Amino acid sequence: MAGLATSSAEMDLDRPNIEEYLTVESIREAPKKLRLFLDGALIVLWFRRDLLDISPTLKEAAGAIVDDSFTRCFKSNPSEPWNWNIYLFPLWCLGVVIRYGILFPFRVIILVAGWIVFFAAFSLVHFLLGEHNKWKREIERKLVEMICSVFVASWTAVIKYHGPRPSMRPQQVFVANHTSMIDFIILEQMTAFAVIMQKHPGWVGFIQKTIVESLGCIWFNRTEAKDREIVARKLREHIQGVDNNPLLIFPEGTCVNNHYTVMFKKGAFELGCAVCPVAIKYNKIFVDAFWNSKKQSFTMHLVQLMTSWAVVCDVWYLEPQYIRPGETPIEFAERVQDMISVRAGLKKVPWDGYLKYFRPSPKLIERKQQIFAESVLQRLEEK
Repeated sequence: MAGLATSSAEMDLDRPNIEEYLTVESIREAPKKLRLFLDGALIVLWFRRDLLDISPTLKEAAGAIVDDSFTRCFKSNPSEPWNWNIYLFPLWCLGVVIRYGILFPFRVIILVAGWIVFFAAFSLVHFLLGEHNKWKREIERKLVEMICSVFVASWTAVIKYHGPRPSMRPQQVFVANHTSMIDFIILEQMTAFAVIMQKHPGWVGFIQKTIVESLGCIWFNRTEAKDREIVARKLREHIQGVDNNPLLIFPEGTCVNNHYTVMFKKGAFELGCAVCPVAIKYNKIFVDAFWNSKKQSFTMHLVQLMTSWAVVCDVWYLEPQYIRPGETPIEFAERVQDMISVRAGLKKVPWDGYLKYFRPSPKLIERKQQIFAESVLQRLEEK
């Protein structure tokens, strides 16, 4: 377990540090220019050395601009262009024709045909069989696994599953890192999980209410404070059921760009049951599977996947973990986050992913301004 612990040196890599971007000579030369490289562009800062010395706030701000490890967790990093030369460009054009003119229409046909078969079968089972019929639940579970397999086929996905397949038993919860909503689809095609998930509008919301609801899923709205108590109660009730589908939780609470893991919420780790970590890692060789919901609808995200060559992914089912004597739920969550990060080759950062949905508090901004003003005034008085 010692190898899973994140060292302080590793965590420092994600701490904004302006000294990493300034040469030692430029800092020591008092009235001269400070040279700062930002994304290949040279920025010349006309700061005095003593101003940098007296202003930790200024160093913090400059470091955040240059190396903001929070926003880097939620950025899509486009691959470098490789096709702009005389012999690769024609091959790239041929690939575009194949992907958009042949593969994409064929995949759309597969997806539409799969949905027609699914809706016909699901509607018959859902309305003809009784509410508490055992066969109804089993058939609906298999149908959901089937339509998820159709989605995976529409991306020509190459997925390798490592470890034992999850089984149905009480007193267990599965937790996984989160890159896109397709995480749920990839895991669901192997095992019908009940998932705790944010409510979505549009056709995704329709599927949530009419189809995925049959799996015993639990929905929440992160803007509703009262939802937390309701969700916590439903979680405890669900894990007690012998016949309930295994419960899957994405404790980060938001999609992260498959290079990092952000802070795990403690809710899944204070249920007093076995926690089964699941590590998911996408290979960006053909397409970046990260879904940036602020810039792209889920429909366009699926189109991007369906017009790529393939989605390549590895999934690891890790050993179940239990809270240790004297260990708090927060420490338990960090330990499981370490396991998933190490297994998937992701970098662990301490940020709360929910922060990307909220603006900083005005009180926090005023406090920062006050600290900065007081430090400047103190320096002037010393002069």
